[in-house]
Amino acid sequence: MHIAMLSAEYPPRWGGMGSTVFHLSSALVSLGHRITIITRNGGGSSPPPLEGVTVRMVRWARIPMAFTTSYGKYALKELRLLHSDDPVDVVHLHCPMISWTKKQFNICKNEIAPIVSSLHGSWLGERDGLRIASKMKEAAVWANPNDLAILLTGGYYSGFENAALSGSTVCVANSRATKQDFIDRYSPPIDWDCEVIHWGVDTTMFKPLDENNHEIELIRERYSVPKDGKLLLAVGRLAARKGYSSLLRSFAKVIENSKEVRLVIVGRGHLKKRLEKLAKKLGIGEYVIIESGMSFEELAFLFRVSDLVVYPSYYEGQGLIPLEAMASGTPVVTVNHGPLPEMVDQTVGRLFTMGDYESMSSAILEEIHDEEGLRTKGSLGRNRVLEKYTYEGNASRFSEIYSRIV
Repeated sequence: MHIAMLSAEYPPRWGGMGSTVFHLSSALVSLGHRITIITRNGGGSSPPPLEGVTVRMVRWARIPMAFTTSYGKYALKELRLLHSDDPVDVVHLHCPMISWTKKQFNICKNEIAPIVSSLHGSWLGERDGLRIASKMKEAAVWANPNDLAILLTGGYYSGFENAALSGSTVCVANSRATKQDFIDRYSPPIDWDCEVIHWGVDTTMFKPLDENNHEIELIRERYSVPKDGKLLLAVGRLAARKGYSSLLRSFAKVIENSKEVRLVIVGRGHLKKRLEKLAKKLGIGEYVIIESGMSFEELAFLFRVSDLVVYPSYYEGQGLIPLEAMASGTPVVTVNHGPLPEMVDQTVGRLFTMGDYESMSSAILEEIHDEEGLRTKGSLGRNRVLEKYTYEGNASRFSEIYSRIV
């Protein structure tokens, strides 16, 4: 089949959605499909070549939130041109970063092809995550233009998400929590067709450590990890809803119990200086390192050599970082909220109460003090990902959906 994939993120925009669409497209091609990506222009470089995948770029308004409607308009125009030259069998949208009205959905279904809408999360969920972050006194909730736009206009843009529920032939949520979120917040049709497919991760890049790798010691030296100390890792955009302030306050309690632990945070964003200032205020500045970014290979290696990954986010549609950690053979501690318990439990890590510093610090300490448990959970986590969270599995499930609706 010829699948038109509409996604506002695609490499060189390597966000969570961009990475997912890239790997899903490659896996679909291996099943015999052809993929045309329609994405935003101006990513800074050319998309990486993939056999069987063609990329078309369109204009968009560089305005927080409003880009979703402008990109949606130009993407539909480009989709019509594509269909006239090379007929499309299925249109696959990646929401919520594309906003279509009911009229635009009807145009697509009546003139082009049936629609599969992947629900990566909701704007109202993002807004609630920011409100929780504000309540928990996270740094600079109101300072980021994108976050501010979500807080102020999330209600308006949620109308486009409601249009997606009624206008799509099939919706696919990336977690049971996301599906329930849309049921609770919106008005899906009585005959709403919505499946749940958890996104996978790249199990060839994120893989367990080769114990003979001499670079392990170099990494530990780089972050001043004592000989018998532990290295904690947190990964994700430096934004308020990711919960980094709560992580630092919890980590201060960890340091009170053990000064042999180091925390590395990897993420781009506007909060770096604020977080570093908070770490110094808490008296843990020398134990915390914040990296603004690194190559995929470096990050994958850091996942492998870390003893534990901590993921304190206040809102996720699914959350891929825990799966990348598990694929790397590294246990995870994360919140007992939203979709995270669907992937992480006591056998592969530990859950803590969202925003509760005592609960988070206790979970971290219990994990790092159980050496044998860390090894066992790391192995079980890798097995879980291979069994349930791969792009090959995603492609197979979506291929079945495409066949069913064409």
